[in-house]
Amino acid sequence: MTKQTVLGRVARLAKANINALLDQAEDPQKMLDQLIRDYTDNIAEAEQAIAATIGNLRLMEQDHREDVEAAEEWGGKALAASRKADELRAAGQSADADRFDSLAKVALGRQLRSEGEASTAEPTIAAQTEVVDRLRSGLEQMKSKLTQLRAKRDELVARAASAQAQNRMMDAVKSIDVLDPTSELSRFEDKVRREEARALGKQELAASSLDAQFEELEAMGDRAEIEARLAALKSR
Repeated sequence: MTKQTVLGRVARLAKANINALLDQAEDPQKMLDQLIRDYTDNIAEAEQAIAATIGNLRLMEQDHREDVEAAEEWGGKALAASRKADELRAAGQSADADRFDSLAKVALGRQLRSEGEASTAEPTIAAQTEVVDRLRSGLEQMKSKLTQLRAKRDELVARAASAQAQNRMMDAVKSIDVLDPTSELSRFEDKVRREEARALGKQELAASSLDAQFEELEAMGDRAEIEARLAALKSR
């Protein structure tokens, strides 16, 4: 994958509106899971691209420094050769002076070439530096988005679990509505009331039987008293 492609993807994902994406999703949790995978994969790709870009940039910067240093070195050699030529010419050694002037010209030519190479590399270095800065900025935004996505996913999962629990509770409450005469609880209450009524009936029945026995006992006492009084009358 080219750096341009990675850069474009990083910029696109870094600017992505997560809330808008979730609003359009049929299954927000699946959408978030997919986004997390996409962001994780693209962050890894972006890191590799940035590492390669930085590596190339550092090589160009090293070459540039070497060209600058070479230009300075050749400039120093040219100066030394020119001074030597001046000394020899002042001493009347024109042939040797011309030779050192030739060496100075060669050194100046090398200096000029090194300066040209350094100057040519500078725009490319500047452009690559900008690319690295943009990639780094986009990468940081993507990492921030990834953290946001994971937090959103955890929040969504928690909300979904809470909603499911509330629905289950409401269904359970609805199934045992105490105001519903057809509910199991109402039928159980009716059964208890019938048992209580039966017990009351038995208590009343037992009480009436006991009263009858006492009434019979009282009647027997009355009959015995009558018989006794009748016997007393006859004895007189």
